[in-house]
Amino acid sequence: MQLKFQAMNQRILGRTGLEVSELALGGLFVSSHGSDYDQAQSTIARALQLGVNYIDTAPGYANSEEVLGKAFEALKSEIETPLLLSTKLGGRPDPFEPQNKDHLRASVEESLRLLGREQIDILMIHEPDRPGQYDWWSDKENFDGPVLKVIDDLKREGKIKFCGLGGTTAYQMARLIETGKFDVVLTAFNYSLLWREAELEVLPAARAQNMGIVIGSPLQQGALAKRYDEITDGARWLSGPRRAQFKALYDLCDEIEMPLPELAIRFVVSNADISSILMGARSVAEVENNVAAVAKGVLPSAVLKRLDEIAASVPFRPFDEPASLPLGKLYYGPGMMS
Repeated sequence: MQLKFQAMNQRILGRTGLEVSELALGGLFVSSHGSDYDQAQSTIARALQLGVNYIDTAPGYANSEEVLGKAFEALKSEIETPLLLSTKLGGRPDPFEPQNKDHLRASVEESLRLLGREQIDILMIHEPDRPGQYDWWSDKENFDGPVLKVIDDLKREGKIKFCGLGGTTAYQMARLIETGKFDVVLTAFNYSLLWREAELEVLPAARAQNMGIVIGSPLQQGALAKRYDEITDGARWLSGPRRAQFKALYDLCDEIEMPLPELAIRFVVSNADISSILMGARSVAEVENNVAAVAKGVLPSAVLKRLDEIAASVPFRPFDEPASLPLGKLYYGPGMMS
């Protein structure tokens, strides 16, 4: 395959000094979770062709590392610029003991093997902020544990360059950031058009530490990937204020004549503190649409002001609202069917 590469705007990934493309590729949906192998290979190739130089994956993303490793091998003679890669600790081997140094090291060695790399640019601790997800910390007050010693050893050995955090909470993550022990933060589900919790503590804490900031799920894992105009009547399980908020957002899209996914991506890229945005693309068409949106640049200040007003109408998640909204379903909840 002979690729013609295009340029994309790049930003500095905080104190790492790495230059990353404004749009990055998330590895979840190029795994068996979202794509067959041939489609995944085409998606990865198209992302690289259009200027993406940063890809994030994890052992927990099905066979993502294996798929990416095969793509890198197939495309290695075509790739013109250094490709930056982050993966994570967590979930492997099975059972996984997060305070077992042998397990931690084995996870990284397997990532290196699957990805066909001698070095990982950024190794992130996966879900360090959610109680019950992984018990990383032997000292929970100071966030200390064997994982930090293993990371230091891997840096000295040249197997990783930088370390980071990959999580989803809006407040606990800030406590981890404030330790100053990490170079990059990947935060998901809490910084997008209608969900702004990360603005309160996560982003300010990361700025104070000069950390690279990567935003995951700018389309809120599908809730902002397309319009659900029937939402005001159909999603009875969704709170009234949230339904009204969606309607106001759709009205704004009509007024400025901009597709919702473009608005969502350009909102995130308009924040100069954000280093890169992870797209969860699973097809060539989705990559092309996302790249086209980023290429249009930051939103006008008047549009950003309107978006701030719409977001402020529901400043926090309603009590029973799930993190991933199953929009389009008339009913949602235990034992309920769409």
